[in-house]
Amino acid sequence: MSRARPRVVFLDAATYGDISLRRFTETWDCTVHQVTAPGETAQRLAGHMIAVTNKVVIDKATLNSAEARDLKLIAVAATGTDIIDREQAARCDVKVCNVPGYATQSVAQFTMALMLELATRAGRYGDAVKLGEWEKSAIFSLLNYPTMELGGKKLGIVGYGNIGQAVAQMARGFGLEVLIAVRPGSTRAIPKDRISLDQLLRQADIVSLHCPLTPETRNLINEQSLALMKPTAFLINTARGALVDEAALIEALRQKRIAAAALDVISKEPPPGDHPIIRAVKELDNLIVTPHTAWSAREARERLLHEVEENIAAFLQGQPRNLVT
Repeated sequence: MSRARPRVVFLDAATYGDISLRRFTETWDCTVHQVTAPGETAQRLAGHMIAVTNKVVIDKATLNSAEARDLKLIAVAATGTDIIDREQAARCDVKVCNVPGYATQSVAQFTMALMLELATRAGRYGDAVKLGEWEKSAIFSLLNYPTMELGGKKLGIVGYGNIGQAVAQMARGFGLEVLIAVRPGSTRAIPKDRISLDQLLRQADIVSLHCPLTPETRNLINEQSLALMKPTAFLINTARGALVDEAALIEALRQKRIAAAALDVISKEPPPGDHPIIRAVKELDNLIVTPHTAWSAREARERLLHEVEENIAAFLQGQPRNLVT
């Protein structure tokens, strides 16, 4: 009698777009759900040894449910693992692994794209042409929106992991001077190549967030930290929405206490129509919002699923990799 294949459930396969899951379904006994609502999570874990999730929350109640009794591995198809109650997973003897570094290039280049858009307003000028504004110009050009050169400006990076380092490398190619903040919440002596967050905020022409969401970094950018920034400064966030106190940011933009912001992440995703940031982006001309897409280059999604496959295979062979719990 052949041994039963391990049962794997994908809770939010729609996250991976058109990337095929065939290699998984041919190797293991897979159940694939395109999306999973919060009330459906426990029942969909029933009978499965391994769960693959990108953004579906697996909390204490879910882990304690009878439906989760067969669960042995949560393979997070992302780098951040704040969607998992890791302490409860450890108590339930459920391993948790992630995929570090898969989207470094994708997020870094998207960060630069947002930076360039804030500096050049290329997209807004393109929209102006579509609206017929160029044809009405009295001169050969349009000068409707202020632009600036990045060369000689200071970029402050908060979070100097793989993505932060990649952004720094790209930014130096544009002639930016890179400032690096000491790790938020760190009590160690400040390394020679770091400065305090307050110093960085005061000096930087552009502040770019690349740190994980932790108790120390939640609302890291708030009314007080925004007050330290230059009125000409830009803020970019491609990390986690909750790093920013959104109400404080909206007010700072409205009052022109900072020049502009570009956000690829916000506190609720997908947002309701009355989300403060969604309302604000329709009102303010100094706010750019994109739909959490910095990570999503096709190459990054292919890399992500390859690493998830490797994580599952290694676990089943008794040699787990990329464990966070």
